[in-house]
Amino acid sequence: MRLSDLQTKNIVNIIDGRNVGNIIDVNVSEDGTIESLIIEANKSFFSLNRESDTEINWKDIAKIGEDVILVKIGNP
Repeated sequence: MRLSDLQTKNIVNIIDGRNVGNIIDVNVSEDGTIESLIIEANKSFFSLNRESDTEINWKDIAKIGEDVILVKIGNP
């Protein structure tokens, strides 16, 4: 699977059902395995402030589907 394939998928947190954001980058280990996904920070049209990007560890990914990536981040 290519990074461009992952970037087209919606990322949804299964804890609260919210859309997390879009993948803008990945962290890769020296042996070539993906360690984490970097998610673009939420941007508000009315705000000039930008939140920092979010990092989701590979172990927090519950399922990668055809259209969506389900992640489990946060407390239930």
